Amino acid sequence: MEMTPALVGDALVRLRRAQGQLAGVVRAIEGGGDCAEVLTQLAAVSRALDRAGFKIVASGMRHCQAARERGEQPPMTEAELEKLFLSLA
Repeated sequence: MEMTPALVGDALVRLRRAQGQLAGVVRAIEGGGDCAEVLTQLAAVSRALDRAGFKIVASGMRHCQAARERGEQPPMTEAELEKLFLSLA
């Protein structure tokens, strides 16, 4: 399935936010930041990445279901989508 901003919109916003958070974590480590604060921010980045991944899978599921409803062959099977979903868990 081809990734486009229209297909994954909200996930792309989450990824950009995570990118900024990760840059902040790197700066904090390089600047000798507080360990607890760095780890808290790192956990936030991890959650943001997970949520973006789940959003992408959910968008793929909606896209495939819409294709089925139109009588078209979806770009991915349910088994392929399930495998992707489980890779995030």
